[in-house]
Amino acid sequence: MSTTHPKDYAPGRLLTTQEAALLATHWRALFDGAAHVSPGAIRQWRHRGRLTPRDLDHRGRPLYHRDDLADAERATRDIALNPALALNPT
Repeated sequence: MSTTHPKDYAPGRLLTTQEAALLATHWRALFDGAAHVSPGAIRQWRHRGRLTPRDLDHRGRPLYHRDDLADAERATRDIALNPALALNPT
């Protein structure tokens, strides 16, 4: 059984928490090997209001759009590189 990496999914396809973590980790690897993104981090982004699910799967688990994921990943990476942004988000 072959597995398709989330970076290869169609742009409109919604991602599970696990797939979102894989894709965010892939993006971070493009930025000088920045930190791995775990499914727990994705759940924290949701809890903190940085990432909102677009829908739920058949089991009631959140599904995320890659554009929303990109915004959340960028924001958390920017805050990690410049903690003052956490005090005054734009």
